[in-house]
Amino acid sequence: MNAMKPLLLALFTAGLLVNTLSGAEPTDDSLATVKKNVEKDKAVLVDVREKGEWDNGHIAGATFLPLSELRNGISKSALAKRISKDQIIYTHCAVGIRSCRAADYLLKHGYDVRPLKPGYKDLVAAGFKKAKE
Repeated sequence: MNAMKPLLLALFTAGLLVNTLSGAEPTDDSLATVKKNVEKDKAVLVDVREKGEWDNGHIAGATFLPLSELRNGISKSALAKRISKDQIIYTHCAVGIRSCRAADYLLKHGYDVRPLKPGYKDLVAAGFKKAKE
């Protein structure tokens, strides 16, 4: 049993490291809840896809804030002009990976951010309106 202790300690430490590195997790909020919160102005959708994806279609009323812009370093004041700390921020992308990465940046700035696993096409299928071209 004593020979197992170092192995167990190493596995435990590795598990903590993986959890620390993984960052934000997708929200448990259903798309119905997200839609209701957005409609009641309790929340805003933040599209973190890149410009070409946004130009090919986006959700009406969503805020465009690409992950690349967050990664390049956006100032607190510029961020505050784009999104409010008074609302829930639902980040979305195509499949949920970038939304979690963007959430990490926004969490560091004190936002109530809840990344979505469902992507743009899932939001449209759930009844979120596409912006007029």
